[in-house]
Amino acid sequence: MARAKRRAVADVMWTMLLMEMMGLSGLFRFGIGADALGMDYYFMTCPFAEQIVMNTVTSALQSDPTLAAGLLRMHFHDCFIQGCDGSVLLDSTKDNTAEKDSPANLSLRGYKVIDDAKEQIEQQCPGVVSCADILAIAARDAVFWAGGPRYDIPKGRKDGTRSRIEDTRNLPAPTFNASELIRMFGQHGFSAQEMVALSGAHTLGVARCSSFKQRLSNSDPTLDPGFARTLSKTCSAGDTTEQPFDATRNTFDNAYYFALANRAGVLTSDQTLFASTQTRGTVSRYAMNQAMFFFDFQQAMRKMSLLDVKDGSNGEVRLNCRKIN
Repeated sequence: MARAKRRAVADVMWTMLLMEMMGLSGLFRFGIGADALGMDYYFMTCPFAEQIVMNTVTSALQSDPTLAAGLLRMHFHDCFIQGCDGSVLLDSTKDNTAEKDSPANLSLRGYKVIDDAKEQIEQQCPGVVSCADILAIAARDAVFWAGGPRYDIPKGRKDGTRSRIEDTRNLPAPTFNASELIRMFGQHGFSAQEMVALSGAHTLGVARCSSFKQRLSNSDPTLDPGFARTLSKTCSAGDTTEQPFDATRNTFDNAYYFALANRAGVLTSDQTLFASTQTRGTVSRYAMNQAMFFFDFQQAMRKMSLLDVKDGSNGEVRLNCRKIN
């Protein structure tokens, strides 16, 4: 095993040397601040980082497939607050209430997966791989494990040192309509089409009754009557009762868009995508063409993973994902 590992490291170093000699080492670099992100960012410093994350994610999802939705949602909630800097992973302290303790984040799951991957990586490459990168890689691997598209993302993010509950007000609310979603996503540089593609992450996971029960009391006209009865039955068991976003809660596919087209979206922010003329066409195309959805989701996720990335001048590599160094 040790011999194979040394050989693999040597192969990586030799490849990097050849690329440098051929002037190709910059092909996979992305200029972000003082440091450059790249697909090959850890080739020389921690070549097994991504494999460790993938193995950790695979093991966790084999035990609990619902964690795929948790990891993907955690990555989204991280990136939309102060950028993709792992701030959602930080614990609260006596002087500060962190993002993870916001009501919008109390249902986030998967922290132990990130902690386990970080601990293993620190044993091999101390102080090299950021928690922000581990989270981004874990979300990507969770999508693929659940049957979604495989996509690569540049690495090299640094971890932020700010995590405050008040910042979570910038997360999109489940009661938003299409215009509000377009405006909020637009503030982060996303088009309406990219917003609809990213919303497809709801093909995984569930929503709690407290997030959609207002639709029932308001007799939402966009809600199919039969599905309204299903939601009412769900809520009869209490506000924390869970309702899957679509019929395949642990499988990444385009069933979410089929549900919207049938007026069976769980949240207001889901169904509004089909109710609005601004986004209905995109929903219909994704419902008919899963390959198109997968491709657009890949592009949008890669773009999201680069939101307000920290570099060495305004970030660090945490030794423990739950606290700053």
